[in-house]
Amino acid sequence: MKSLIIIGSGILGASAAYHAAKAGASVVLVDRGDKGQATGAAAGIVCPWISQRRNKAWYGLAKNGAKYYPDLIRELEALGEADTGYKQVGIVSIHEDSKLDKMEQKAYERRLDAPEMGDIKRLSPDETRELFPFATEEYGSLWVSGAARVDGQAIRDALISAAVKLGAKQLTGNAELLIEGSQVIGVTVDAEDLLADRVISTGGAWAAELFKPLGMDLDIVPQKAQILHLQAEGQQTGKWPVAMVPYGQYIVPFDDGRIVAGATHENGAGFDDKLTAEGMHHILDKTLEAAPGLGKAEIAGAATGFRPATTSALPFIGQVPGQSNFFAANGLGASGLTAGPYLGGQLAKLALGEPVEIDLSLYQVEDAFRK
Repeated sequence: MKSLIIIGSGILGASAAYHAAKAGASVVLVDRGDKGQATGAAAGIVCPWISQRRNKAWYGLAKNGAKYYPDLIRELEALGEADTGYKQVGIVSIHEDSKLDKMEQKAYERRLDAPEMGDIKRLSPDETRELFPFATEEYGSLWVSGAARVDGQAIRDALISAAVKLGAKQLTGNAELLIEGSQVIGVTVDAEDLLADRVISTGGAWAAELFKPLGMDLDIVPQKAQILHLQAEGQQTGKWPVAMVPYGQYIVPFDDGRIVAGATHENGAGFDDKLTAEGMHHILDKTLEAAPGLGKAEIAGAATGFRPATTSALPFIGQVPGQSNFFAANGLGASGLTAGPYLGGQLAKLALGEPVEIDLSLYQVEDAFRK
């Protein structure tokens, strides 16, 4: 039985821990609990098929992630994890007609090899409001039935809980690499040395500091995201679809009138976790234009998270250069909740020496280090 230490328990690390434990490995999951972890702050829309992003490597990973979710949720529920935060509710993508024309064409093209998309339908403004009553009278939408919502904290916690049920151990503390010669052989957590057959880094926006003792400069920086929490009194929103609106904003209804709206994409802000008037204005201005019915919702709170971003805007996964037992994956950015559970499963397979389903050459870990 191989032993694994996984550093970082965001969506990627939590998934790797679950899949490795399911495969029979001895797993230790370590996290120091940094404030502003992206997974815990985020609510997500699982619907990569109508994205206008053209990068095929990104799309392939996101598509696989969306397809994998239903199977994963069934596994977690079988282990008693009923609160996963995931539900297939469909999406209304609310935009002006010219944008919808392109989106609709792309959706039909992509459904040829992604039947899990389900139904695709162009909706008038009135039809849109029947499904999503807050929507504007000015814009129609594109409906895709296979889209889903997911709560980042809930799915992460379900994965970790399932991993623990399968024998994984969870530790809170700062992990530093334990190096013998030039090779990573384990980690030191709060002055205790832990050895393992494999060490995996999934440290999100904070991962770069872990590699400094190896003289390696990891290309990971935080991208700040501000997210708004709203409460719509008297609305039974649990079955409402999620909504995409212009300028890259999203609206995610959950049960009992709880609605999450966001998010900003702030580069160069470092780990500044302040909520700003500018950030809140950006979210409200863009979402209320497409969903004016939200204007009467109560502001119930807000949160800041830090997405892990790379220069290439692509994630990476693989064996760390020059290391025989050290692996890393990171850089999912805003796609973490869509692709993270799937990529975490692939990472566990890779570390355990099992065949993976993805073309690793598209997400080379070597490219993640600054020369």
